Amino acid sequence: MLFPRSNSRTKGSIVVCLFAALAAACNSLGAVGCGVERADRTPAQTEAPAPASRTDDERPKIVVLGDSLTAGLGLLETQSYPHLLQEKIDRDGFDYEVVNAGVSGDTSAGGLRRLDWALQEDVRLLIVALGANDGLRGLSVAEMKQNLGQIIETARAKNIVVILAGMEAPPNYGAEYATSFRQAYRDLALKYKVPFVPFLLDRVAGQAALNQGDGIHPNPEGAAIVADTVWNVLKPLLDQISVS
Repeated sequence: MLFPRSNSRTKGSIVVCLFAALAAACNSLGAVGCGVERADRTPAQTEAPAPASRTDDERPKIVVLGDSLTAGLGLLETQSYPHLLQEKIDRDGFDYEVVNAGVSGDTSAGGLRRLDWALQEDVRLLIVALGANDGLRGLSVAEMKQNLGQIIETARAKNIVVILAGMEAPPNYGAEYATSFRQAYRDLALKYKVPFVPFLLDRVAGQAALNQGDGIHPNPEGAAIVADTVWNVLKPLLDQISVS
């Protein structure tokens, strides 16, 4: 998950509160209900295909590859931020279909495994919003970085433009892990020179009025702000592509 840039004390308090709320919610609801991948699942259980269905829409695609934040856990389909991006695209006259390829509980490795499936159609742009569950489980930052890099490279080999959304690790794995986790996204954005959304939950994280009861997944109002945050990076890119 991503958090607004602020002083270290404020940011640390937001992170601690959010992940404490998530832990409490997971204890009462079970990990699957929180969109967190259970460690005792078998590979067959964790490699579920993306929920997005094939349509008769012949417009080129914008695929949003992510986890429960993208899937819209706890929201109606029409309230998820990918759907709200579609509304903005239609409103501004761009000729694209947004495909929600979010899977609750997915890690960067899970996203990489299903990448070829997600890119089967005429995909022109890929928004990568993965890694939150890597951080929640304390998985290897180096492996996450490698997975995300491979996703970017695979998309680029298909002439697909990539937008990367950064994430933040919970504080319980220590400051060194959190720092290296955060830096991994910035390193990838610089290495591949991809458009970057530094804080997916900017103006949403830590705001009780903008989140569901678990304190970590945006409610409809929060999802609308997330859509605005992504749109601020996506729209200039679409303007540029339309001109070229």
